[in-house]
Amino acid sequence: MNGLELCEEYFQTLALPVILDRFREHADRIAAGLVGDGSECFGFDDEISRDHDWGPGFCIWLTERDFHAIGQALYQEIKQLPKTFRGFTRMESEWGQGRTGVFEISRFYRKFIGLDHLPDKIEEWLNIPENFLAAATNGKVFYDPLGEFSRWRQTLLGFYPEDVRLKKIASRCMGIAQAGQYNFPRCIKRKEYVAAQYAETRFFADVISLVFLLNRKYVPFYKWMHRALKTLSGPGQDFHARISDLILCKNYAKKTALIEEICAALIKELRHQGLTDSRSDFLLDHGPEVQRRISDPDLRRRNVWVD
Repeated sequence: MNGLELCEEYFQTLALPVILDRFREHADRIAAGLVGDGSECFGFDDEISRDHDWGPGFCIWLTERDFHAIGQALYQEIKQLPKTFRGFTRMESEWGQGRTGVFEISRFYRKFIGLDHLPDKIEEWLNIPENFLAAATNGKVFYDPLGEFSRWRQTLLGFYPEDVRLKKIASRCMGIAQAGQYNFPRCIKRKEYVAAQYAETRFFADVISLVFLLNRKYVPFYKWMHRALKTLSGPGQDFHARISDLILCKNYAKKTALIEEICAALIKELRHQGLTDSRSDFLLDHGPEVQRRISDPDLRRRNVWVD
């Protein structure tokens, strides 16, 4: 059974009746779901995932006022629920604590975005790692009549302000070109195979990040970033296959050709989105083109390599 489905059924079957019965005065102010760390929050869990931090469980989210009023009592009630459901028992590791439980909304989000408020400045958006934003917006909300938790969620799901997205795209263009088109073949010529492997890894990590940015989605934790390409619309499936071909290829000359093909496909998508007018086949030349489209003058003047 999919972990997210298991957790939702567990909540609806066992927890929600308790909330409606014993916390009826607050029932319309309580939110519940499963969001954050864990493969099940992305829908990527399988039998291997079940050895730790997987199984029936959920998050309860409360406003600051409600957390102080009923948080502890609600936590004690939730603790009394059966540990096993549908034949599955949650296996919690030392490092997996805090993935489920009762949380105050702003503190829950602060764990991922480092803020107790929604980001509204360029610097705040730039300082949040992409994979943290992915974790803050994954999973599913099972119950939220008040809508306060979902308000935070929907704002973050609205994605970066366009200037921030453009800054990140420009930077990825530079990194992809440097690692893949420039350094990888040079490392091979020098027989520096460890450096070549590192350059290849940097290359496809930045490629995946760029594809997510072009799709206005947050790239997840590195373990899931390649698999998650298949969840994207547009060119996501194509780049998933291209990167798979690159990783499985053992011939360095062919690898170099595959890198160029990937870069050509990226440039095509940049042109399709109206982000570059350059006809160059070197992705490095497209970074400044993207950066020139940034509206904020201070952000536009920053080093194109850095986001």
